[in-house]
Amino acid sequence: MTYDEALEYIHTISWRGSKRGLSRTQALLEKFGSPEKKLKFVHVAGTNGKGSTCAMVESVLRAAGYKTGLYTSPYIARFNERIRVNGENIGDDELARLVEFVKPYAEAEADKPTEFELITVLGFLYFVEKQCDIVVLEVGMGGEFDSTNVIPAPEAAVITALGLDHTKYLGPTIADIAQAKAGIIKQGCDVVIYGAEPEAEKVIEDVCDRKNASLIRTDFSQLNIVEHDLTGSVIDFGELKGIRLPLAGCYQPYNAAVAITTLKLLKNKGWKIDDQAIYSGLSQVWWPGRFELLRREPVFLLDGAHNPHGIKAAVKSLEENVPGEKVVFLTGVMADKDVGEMFPLLAPIAKCFITVTPDNHRSLPADEYAKMISSSGLKACAADSIADGVKLAIDTAGRDGVVCALGSLYFSQDVKEAVLSLDC
Repeated sequence: MTYDEALEYIHTISWRGSKRGLSRTQALLEKFGSPEKKLKFVHVAGTNGKGSTCAMVESVLRAAGYKTGLYTSPYIARFNERIRVNGENIGDDELARLVEFVKPYAEAEADKPTEFELITVLGFLYFVEKQCDIVVLEVGMGGEFDSTNVIPAPEAAVITALGLDHTKYLGPTIADIAQAKAGIIKQGCDVVIYGAEPEAEKVIEDVCDRKNASLIRTDFSQLNIVEHDLTGSVIDFGELKGIRLPLAGCYQPYNAAVAITTLKLLKNKGWKIDDQAIYSGLSQVWWPGRFELLRREPVFLLDGAHNPHGIKAAVKSLEENVPGEKVVFLTGVMADKDVGEMFPLLAPIAKCFITVTPDNHRSLPADEYAKMISSSGLKACAADSIADGVKLAIDTAGRDGVVCALGSLYFSQDVKEAVLSLDC
């Protein structure tokens, strides 16, 4: 099997969709001797910030000398980004070999796994094969019934910032969302939370009480943002002073506080993580598509915000980093998002909206999105392609203006490539 054939198989229609329950993942893993039981994990759920938090924790663990696995979704440039060891993507040949190995077992199942379930199994097999010391594992959606939740009690269960997203699957309230995310909490495990939502905290606290799990709330009173700009920030957190964080966005210092709290928990459990590893790991962390600066004339930012909670954070980041500027928003979204709540949040700082259609079967067509925005009295137009949208946004903003592309991580790479092509 070639790499292209492996990807075609993973993405084939028969795997599409989301099905409740862990039985399919467990059944497939049992065929391979339950590789998930041979690994140590940091399991990370949440609405926003979980990918960035995963990247920070993994980077520090690697700086501390551990062989790390990292499992995340979605990818930005290449599928292989979803499964990494020591910061390196799984190789094309390695992915093809694993898919060829797993395929007959998956097809033999009466209740076939979904695409995400299949990828989760591939990840666990690869991490065992590479003898990872610890795996940082990002939940795909929710928590309780996400395929990553087949693992035994992790070294730490982490729940990042919560907001309303995937309400069709997880429920319409913050309490519903928290209940789903709290599903990753296992008997007797240690839990780190972002907090900041009293209703959600109460749900998580109750689950911890029932499962005899220790609950650690990130203490943001210890966080001091010394400086920040479009290249990142310098922060203090407790006794750690002057930590350089090369991720922009006003929310990233808070994600770093959650990551450091998690790392301190691991250290208390016997993992050898000194302060230098924290400084080094955070200073080298890389996580694209989150308030990422792509060019300066005009300022062109790429952000993965795709729900109301994330949009609010993006707006705050823009107000702090480019104060007083009216922003040209290049935006594309998935059709299952509550877009009616998203663009009004951007309206106070918007010059106009340019809509595009991300390359995904779930995408909302650009012309439909533009009509929705225009119907609310805002200025919007649809572009025929992402490349056309990028050029139009830059021309509309002018040399001294600001463009922000957001709404979905699925169009991030296409936006980046279009911006770079204009710079050539």
